[in-house]
Amino acid sequence: MRSDIQPYELSFSSKEAAEKAGIATPTVRKYAQILEKNGYEFLKEGDRRIFVQSDIDVLVSLRDTDMPLEDAAKECATQQKERLIGSTEIEVAVPDTYSNSNRNLPQDPNQLKEMFSFLANELAATREMNVQLTNDMAHLKTTVSRLQQDHHDLGAHIRNSAQKTQLKIEKLAEQERTHYETMLEEEKQKNENLQREIQALREEQSQVWRSQSEFNRRIEARVDKQPKDPWGKFLSIFRK
Repeated sequence: MRSDIQPYELSFSSKEAAEKAGIATPTVRKYAQILEKNGYEFLKEGDRRIFVQSDIDVLVSLRDTDMPLEDAAKECATQQKERLIGSTEIEVAVPDTYSNSNRNLPQDPNQLKEMFSFLANELAATREMNVQLTNDMAHLKTTVSRLQQDHHDLGAHIRNSAQKTQLKIEKLAEQERTHYETMLEEEKQKNENLQREIQALREEQSQVWRSQSEFNRRIEARVDKQPKDPWGKFLSIFRK
């Protein structure tokens, strides 16, 4: 275990280390893998790396170096080994992984006070975060409820508009149907009147033709009755 870490020194996750170093979380993992490959040691909790301030300083140096990453990482690992030579190994307590054994608690009242102050600050920050999350959740629920109501109102408005439009279309269709039926009836009536007028004209024409034929037959009959020798008829008068 590393011996260059101070008792109860603050520790950070990969995400927190990335924020402090001003780099992306995947870049932190990349730098850590290169450093470990060259012999650099990280404090670990299982498979999870735990970063302290000195590790963050190393990440910043890799971020700002002009050297190839492998060379810079090898130099950082060498510097760490030099710091560790002759150092006494000290067990480090991580804020969220305190041991339940009383032998790990500091006996110095100032250290205890500092530890409890840290825990109180962490608890207060957690409570503040919970309050903020609760408020955000309430705001989110209100927003979702408002959106659902707006969606319901919009759906109802669309349905009402569709119904009104459908009624208007049906009314217009009924008016058009009535109009065309009226026009059809009028045209039918006109056609019947015209047919009657034509029939009356035909009958009148037939009657005229019959009268003319009858007149012609009377003329012809009278002509046929006239004597063939009009002078003989004239002379017959004197014979009497």
